[in-house]
Amino acid sequence: MNTPSQDRPLQGILWMLVTVGCFVVVNGIVRYLGTSLPAPQSAFIRFAWGVLFLLPFVKKVFALEIGAKGWSMFGLRTVLHIAAVCLWFYAMARLTMAEVTAIGYLNPIVVTLGAALLLGEGFAWRRMAAIVVAVIGALIVLRPGVREITSGHFAQLGAALCFGSSYLVAKQLTKLAPPSVVVAILTGSVTLGLAPLAYAVWEPVTLEQVLWLGGVAVFATCGHYTMTRAFAAAPMTVTQPVTFLQLVWATLLGALIFHEPVDPYVLLGGALIVGGISYMTWREAVLRRRITPVQPLTKV
Repeated sequence: MNTPSQDRPLQGILWMLVTVGCFVVVNGIVRYLGTSLPAPQSAFIRFAWGVLFLLPFVKKVFALEIGAKGWSMFGLRTVLHIAAVCLWFYAMARLTMAEVTAIGYLNPIVVTLGAALLLGEGFAWRRMAAIVVAVIGALIVLRPGVREITSGHFAQLGAALCFGSSYLVAKQLTKLAPPSVVVAILTGSVTLGLAPLAYAVWEPVTLEQVLWLGGVAVFATCGHYTMTRAFAAAPMTVTQPVTFLQLVWATLLGALIFHEPVDPYVLLGGALIVGGISYMTWREAVLRRRITPVQPLTKV
């Protein structure tokens, strides 16, 4: 079977640039909506739109046979993701776009720690050093004791923890089902799980708000697709550093559109977090090349 080549760095960077742009637009729309709707209600409407995009995979979902353990893992991921999206919507309405983006970079750190501690993937000192650098970056962003840590900061930290844990479970679920089915089940189950929470805090919603949240679903779906294309075109060691542009663009958008102050400490902390993640990704790529034997060339 032929596998796609990952020796297209320019394509990978271009796809990742599109990805970054999509996620900045998502953040911008949610920031624009602000606190006009409760977080669970906004999250519910966004995921309800997402269900429409994934209807073609419904047949595959019902044909899935993974047993009680597999479905319990899907249930765990649903709970984690519901908590994550509610906390993220809450934080987006209360923090600057730059702060939300910078703290959100901690997601891969949570995944790495979880993979090492729970999945036995190892914990080399270089990986630990990269995590320490990322944590220092997060402390620079938050600056506890120097300024007030608000409920929005705690919410985004909780969102990073829950998103990272959700992705960790997803990593195991991809062994049981195709990625498209994993995403379809997540979208459907999160929508159902958010429904009672949204009903409990439901407020009158306008057509404009519904359409804006539909835009969130469109750009988020496109972002995940283009990110997948970026990973297929080039190694993560090439595409990962590009994600720092999301912080730069989010800062510019926040300053120009929402008149948010530009905090150099947030940019510095975000750069350290991305740097730690990028170094960790590069080291793991180097180790994989060392342990993967080179296949001899054969003539067919």
